[in-house]
This record gives sequence, C-alpha cells and structure tokens, in this order.
Amino acid sequence: MNDLLPKPISEVWRPDLVRLPKMTRARRAFRSFAHGLMKLVAKIFLNITTEGMENFPARGPVLVVINHLGDADILALISTLPFPPDALGKIELYDLPILGKLIDWYGVIWLHRGRADTKALRTALDGFAEGRIIVIAPEGRYSVTGALEEGSGGAAFLAYKSGSTILPIAITGTENENVYGHMKKFRRAAVNVRVGKMFKLAEQVESRQAAVELGTSQIMQALANLLPEKYRGAYSRQ
Repeated sequence: MNDLLPKPISEVWRPDLVRLPKMTRARRAFRSFAHGLMKLVAKIFLNITTEGMENFPARGPVLVVINHLGDADILALISTLPFPPDALGKIELYDLPILGKLIDWYGVIWLHRGRADTKALRTALDGFAEGRIIVIAPEGRYSVTGALEEGSGGAAFLAYKSGSTILPIAITGTENENVYGHMKKFRRAAVNVRVGKMFKLAEQVESRQAAVELGTSQIMQALANLLPEKYRGAYSRQ
C-alpha cells in the first residue's frame, strides 16, 4: 500500500512552541467563542449531516482519530461536536497570518510531522493523564488520493502508552475542490460527519514496533469501516 507522494516532513523545528494548552478562564472563553463562530461559518458554507453523535463522550481520556480530506475537515468536525476538544496540529500552521495566532489562542499541541517529535508525544500523554479528549489525523496530511492513505504510528503509540479509548470519526465531502467549488457557485457543499463506536487496541504483541503496526492497522480499519467504499483507499476490502 504505497502512497503517490512521500509523507511530509516538517522543515520548521520549534520545540519551544510545543506545550499542553492550559485551560485558563481566557482560553475557555475563547474556545467557546470559536466554537460558536465555527458553527455559524459551517452553517453558511456547508450542509452538514451527522450520524452517531450519541457516541461522543462527555469526558476523556479519549483519542479521537479522523480521516483528512481538506481544509474544511476541522470546521466540519468541531462545529458538530457538543464542545471543542484538544487537538494535535502541524507546526507549519503557527506562522500563518492571523489564523496561526487564532489557532494558538485556541490551544493545540503543535506537532512536527515526519520527525521524532518526542516532546509532542509526551505533551499529548500529559493531556490524556488530565482526562482530555484529543483529536489526531493518523494519515499525517490531506489525502492526495481523495481516500484513506496509510496511517502513521503516532496515534497507536499514544493509545498504547496512555491506555486511552479510541473514537473514530469519518468525514466525507470536505475535499477542497468540492467545498470551494460549491462556494464559487454560492452553494453549500454536502458534508457528512459519522461518529463510530469507541474501542481499545488489542493487547500488545511481541514488540513495541509490532504492537504499533497492529494498532495502526486497527485504527485505520475502524475509520475505513465508517466510510463509503470509494473513500477507503489503502484500507479497501480485499
């Protein structure tokens, strides 16, 4: 199962920015504001349907895993959830004008993709120890195929180390060409957010590497099972 292009590796190295966002009164207020704003923006630009929202937990520790299709993934996800979760975000977003600062105010765990970012992993584990719900996209980038690509081992590693429950959430319709194409025609793109059942990874096997590989396969298959066949990509039924 080979992807068309190699997975991205962050050229930026800013471990000083990696930290667990403190849930101060100001941050809680900003997250509440951002949550409401996302709901409004999503209502204007997207026509979202949801399934399985009753499966979303009231508290953590929970590792939420999602597929990654386009710019509107996070908007579609967070706007439909009952409250805004924590998330791991690629460090490159930090330097975006205005948006980077807003994301930092919201509070994400900055991640250096494709690199041994042990600080980000430790920070996420600290978050699980506090009972947080943290979102990660195991593919590590927008899919270049429009369907599931091979997952990286970070999500499985975090699940094993923390013992957290995993919640798969599948998103469809958020491909950039679909969302922006509809916007140009002053129409709303049809998007679906489907929340699966929570589960835990199988017991660890022979070695850590084997356990992570098995766990990654389990996580990605759980996402594939929530998606229509055309979106399953590397995890299509054989």
